Amino acid sequence: MFLTFTLVTRVCGGGGMVQDGGPGMDNPAFTSPEDAHHETRQKSEENVSSGSVETSRRQLTEEERKEKFAIMKNIIIISVAFTFLFTSYNSMSNLQSSINKVDGTASLTALYAAYILSCCFVPSWLLVRLKEKYTMAASMLCYSAYIAAQFYPEAYTLVPTAIILGLGAAPLWSSKCTYLTKVGARYSELAGDSRDIIITKFFGIFFMFFQSTQVWGNLIASLVLSVGVKDVNRTQEVSLESCGYNFCISGSTDNTSSTDPGEREGPPLWQIYTMASIYLACSLLSGVIILVFLDPLSRFKNTEDGGSSGKSSLQLLVATFNHLRHPYQLLIVPITIWSGLEQGFLTADYTAAYVSCGLGLHMVGYILVFYGLCDALCSIGLSRLVKLVGRVPVFTLAFLINLALIIVLIYWLPHPDDLLWFFIIAGLWGSADAVWQTQINSLYGVIFPGESEAAFSNYRLWESLGFLIAYACSTVFCIEAKINILIISLLVGIVGYYVVEALEKMGGLKKDKEGNVMTLDRLFVRS
Repeated sequence: MFLTFTLVTRVCGGGGMVQDGGPGMDNPAFTSPEDAHHETRQKSEENVSSGSVETSRRQLTEEERKEKFAIMKNIIIISVAFTFLFTSYNSMSNLQSSINKVDGTASLTALYAAYILSCCFVPSWLLVRLKEKYTMAASMLCYSAYIAAQFYPEAYTLVPTAIILGLGAAPLWSSKCTYLTKVGARYSELAGDSRDIIITKFFGIFFMFFQSTQVWGNLIASLVLSVGVKDVNRTQEVSLESCGYNFCISGSTDNTSSTDPGEREGPPLWQIYTMASIYLACSLLSGVIILVFLDPLSRFKNTEDGGSSGKSSLQLLVATFNHLRHPYQLLIVPITIWSGLEQGFLTADYTAAYVSCGLGLHMVGYILVFYGLCDALCSIGLSRLVKLVGRVPVFTLAFLINLALIIVLIYWLPHPDDLLWFFIIAGLWGSADAVWQTQINSLYGVIFPGESEAAFSNYRLWESLGFLIAYACSTVFCIEAKINILIISLLVGIVGYYVVEALEKMGGLKKDKEGNVMTLDRLFVRS
């Protein structure tokens, strides 16, 4: 039985747009750029008659031009701060399965378990008290604690600090996404452009910086770990037949374990201390950048009403859980889980089963540098590509790239002579990841106007579940089982997204008499 749903009708804190109560919907997430621009102008003309501020058909005042410049400045500031933070964290977490094989993987599993709990309880509660700017700064300190634990990497230091990081990660991302969405809506007022296009542009700028962290962080790791490496092919120690699709981490651990129980496994301590010192300095600097240079949202007009104001912390907590009743949220949960799963697979499993096994540990950083570079470059042009062809073809392209790469990973046996293929696979995977990161983020910001905190908390909840699945399976399943999980997740995720698009193409979703979405429980009661 087919069920028809409707999108919640809310006033966007920055955009000031209200949808009508007709049988269809005008959802900016599924409107072509030309139609969206025409709609913005039409609504602006209607706002003139009702006394609203009209920006798209007049010259901006000097104050508004300064406000517009300040918004762009703050987008860059957030992007730079996150670049420093995740240059340290991403690179350190990428190496955990190699330098701290047991405790490191356990800490990442604990991290994302705490992340899931944090997504449910912490962001809304913290945003009410600290607001977006100070929530970001406080959350960044949680990352610094985990990086500091690398100076003495034991289970009783890594796991507790990983839990602290997990609790701080959800409010960090929710505050960032809320900030970008609200200033994006305000910027669209000033620029007279589609809210959809502006939000996508802002997320594209952010992820251009963010994905470059794989370049800087892994370049640091590669340079440090390459010192003293002899020109010897380490792949001779382990049969290449056990690499790739045939790889099992349990068997690899047995084969590579030290015969001397007093001998420490992994790179020399001075290399770990060097990397940890650099990464800790970067993470602390990120918090300073936010505290000193970022403007609070109160600096801009019409950015305080679409999120946390007017609601108690209990109401916001309920809103986070209540958001799961939204039909669109349920439909895009699988693609959100896939977003975390595919990142975890590449950084934990591809690096271990293909790169480390086929080339050696010192090559992991160089491969991830190329991955991050492709990710960052593709993030730059995605907003223009979406503007030209729409979101559906872009999602479809990423789906086809990932599906093709998964098939290659099944049949390709890694070998040192195939050095170019290691980079090609990582680069294409990074190109597809750029789509998932920028477009799923912007999709949440566009289809859930006025509910940014609850929506992005759900986004991080389900993405972190994907990470948790990837890292929890890392020491349990062989690559064959993990790739099967990847295929199922990808197929179910893209189908859920296509269902949302198909429902829109069929004429939109029906609303109740009040113009609000009919949640699943109400639909089942009616049926």
